[in-house]
Amino acid sequence: MFNQHRNLLFSVAYRVLGTAADAEDAVQDAWIKWSAADRSQVADPKAYLTRIVSNVALARLRSTRHKRETYVGPWLPEPILTIGDTAETVADAESVSMAMLVVLETLSPLERAVFVLREVFDFSHAEIAEAVERSEAAVRQAAHRAREHVRARRPRFTADRARQREVTERFFAAATGGDVNALMELLSPDVTLWTDGGGKVRQALRPVVGASTVAAWFAAIGSVTYQGIEPADMNAELVEINGGLGVVFSGPGRVVATVTFDVDSDGRIAAIHNVANPDKLQAVATGTAHDVGTL
Repeated sequence: MFNQHRNLLFSVAYRVLGTAADAEDAVQDAWIKWSAADRSQVADPKAYLTRIVSNVALARLRSTRHKRETYVGPWLPEPILTIGDTAETVADAESVSMAMLVVLETLSPLERAVFVLREVFDFSHAEIAEAVERSEAAVRQAAHRAREHVRARRPRFTADRARQREVTERFFAAATGGDVNALMELLSPDVTLWTDGGGKVRQALRPVVGASTVAAWFAAIGSVTYQGIEPADMNAELVEINGGLGVVFSGPGRVVATVTFDVDSDGRIAAIHNVANPDKLQAVATGTAHDVGTL
């Protein structure tokens, strides 16, 4: 029964926590609690397990909050490989995108858990109240605050899936070919590049803003040594990351970075998220693709 719902539990925990490693730990903790439970009293195993993992993830998020606030440079979510089925479901893909997870990071732990359970998994306020051990009134207030916060920071009208894929493929070709002019055509004038090295590898400690600066950054990929890897030894590959098409850069024996894109309604790249902290690349390096659907 637990294995039947394992993907769902990971999906909940990952959206609440934003890291694959913590999500896996939350699922493991849920297994321990499930093993100790009197299952004869459990009428709905799926709902019961979801409540457990939600509560565990919320507690874990609170405990890691300080670490994220003192992080070196921008803190980005830990990227994961996703299977095609997720990418085909627009709502599921959007809710697990790097851009959405970045917005969710600005919520309080309670607001984030409530938003995920209500807006993504369609739990009732009463069910969420039981899961997070709060009153239903408190959950309704948190849900309202979270929804308004996300709506203000995450426009609903982004490019459709086909357009996003097309733009990503064109960017990939331009970046690997060092074509600055082609890159400029794809970037919004005020595009923002967020780079996460976590103090482990050299990255920009502040967002890089503006089409010309961002284009120059990526055009140099094929001509400079990066993390000790010569350009000739660097491999770039288009893969499904967090429900959309992204790029994985790798060298001999290791993954060195992932890049994902947020495309606006005009079909231009509005934001780029570049994760290079080696501690956050383990989930991608394993090659395991996750089913993060909501069913």
